Amino acid sequence: MKAKILTLLLASSMIISLALLTSGCAQKSSGSALWEAGGTRNKIVVISDIHIGVDDKYAENVANRPILIDFLKRLQETKDVRELVIDGDFLDEWFLPVDYPSYTDVQKFYRDVIANNQSVFDELNKVAESGIRLVYIPGNHDMTQENEVLQKAVPQIVQIRDAKGLGTYYTGDRNEIAIEHGHRYDVFSAPDTVTNAELVGNQDTMLPAGYFYARYAATWVLEGRPKVEKNLPVVTTVPDKSDADQYGAYLYYSLLKSISTRMTPNEGLEEKIFDMHMDGFDDSYTYLDFYPAQQADGTISAPVLFQNIQRTWAERQKINQVKNPNSFVEAVAGTVDWEYYFRQAKAQYLENPDENVDVVVFGHTHVPSYLAMDNGKYYINDGTWIDHNTDYPEATRTFAVITTGEKTTPALYMYHEDGSATDISANVSKAK
Repeated sequence: MKAKILTLLLASSMIISLALLTSGCAQKSSGSALWEAGGTRNKIVVISDIHIGVDDKYAENVANRPILIDFLKRLQETKDVRELVIDGDFLDEWFLPVDYPSYTDVQKFYRDVIANNQSVFDELNKVAESGIRLVYIPGNHDMTQENEVLQKAVPQIVQIRDAKGLGTYYTGDRNEIAIEHGHRYDVFSAPDTVTNAELVGNQDTMLPAGYFYARYAATWVLEGRPKVEKNLPVVTTVPDKSDADQYGAYLYYSLLKSISTRMTPNEGLEEKIFDMHMDGFDDSYTYLDFYPAQQADGTISAPVLFQNIQRTWAERQKINQVKNPNSFVEAVAGTVDWEYYFRQAKAQYLENPDENVDVVVFGHTHVPSYLAMDNGKYYINDGTWIDHNTDYPEATRTFAVITTGEKTTPALYMYHEDGSATDISANVSKAK
């Protein structure tokens, strides 16, 4: 599937979707606008996973930053754009090496991210001043950012939150479009105010397991992806599937084993590399504190951080306001499966009788997707703006465009370095 989509993406610059062509969106033809704009502000543009960082040595968006600014300039001149929605992972607190200096003031960290990317924020303010409604939804990489930090940087921005570290934005003429980052359904990335509460002795913690893995992975990438032999604990007994608790713990172990075998930074497994004095933590931890193993009583669990994480998933979903909860087994198995998020879009919105939604937009996976259902509804993943999208190297600077009106028409675009915007909907689509 990945190879097929990637091959199609390589040809995307020559394809324009007829659906959006008839609604007024097409490749830029004249002036500085993104496309030949219609006379009505009826288009919602969604971008996500921009990942601007606190220091260009660590950031995933450096080469694409001036291109993003150019995109924002052209957006201002595209007079049929009603809204620009930034759908999470805008400011990045996760992609940091483990030796990044420990800090206690999280909001100062985000202010430093903004200062390091001031040119982006200058342009965002101009977007808001141009008459385009500017909306922000939190992602997992910026879930701890509080309203006042971003509001001060962009006074006209509208911030959408429901549960802590989460938000869903309904928009369109009939509120027929639902936009959220998508990490609400991810075992590794959904806010976790439960699993470590007893460990830290307070209710302030919310960072999930993915934060620790992201710091570890970022370290490996920034060190040049070294191959270092690691003596990871091995679980030798596979629980029966009828034991949902331990089978879920085993699946969680198996997933971490897979990624921990591939990503091997120079730091030792017993080094206290996670020096945490924020988000309720006030201690240092090793990678083995985080890594599941078979305990003395035979159960599978990490020894310190995120102990028995499978047992808190139901409570996490309730706190995180998941409309239709699922099992830990389903959730952990779907973490690295992009189609899992499409299934969640259907369960939570598109096939939920309590919702009246025709289009769902997620980010989070960095995998651009455009799926049309038989009932005329759509799921879109708007991809990412990071410099190097490892799994989909040709799919960066992608964004969704949804035309609202009597008939809602979505599309997925890629922004090119020459200032053109190409519709790639047909290249990443699959009917469902």
